[in-house]
Amino acid sequence: MIQICREICFPEQWQHLASGGAQAFIYLTHAANTVEPAGVWRSHLISRAAENQRFVLAANAADPHQHCPSMIISPRGDVLAEVTSGDTAVVRSTIDCEQSGNWYLGQWRQDLLRLSYEGQGRST
Repeated sequence: MIQICREICFPEQWQHLASGGAQAFIYLTHAANTVEPAGVWRSHLISRAAENQRFVLAANAADPHQHCPSMIISPRGDVLAEVTSGDTAVVRSTIDCEQSGNWYLGQWRQDLLRLSYEGQGRST
């Protein structure tokens, strides 16, 4: 499933997609802002991979002011490949979606929090 830009800041969206069967996330952004602290969006990407046990394939624009690297992260949160500079580069890695899992999602405490998304005439 595809996520973009500031959707990195809303973990419940990623969880909803994983619960719906997404095996991997593709994250596209043009995160190039000198005001943003370095490392925060990188940490978010690693968290989204690990908390949802899904691969994250993230691509950012090649910009000298970028604050979000292009990277590939495993479902365990291991960084498999990364480009942190503003240089144009190709990031490659072989992934096995069989490594995705639902162990964490299966432990989600629905008695504490229930998410409801509405759209196209339905609620999930």
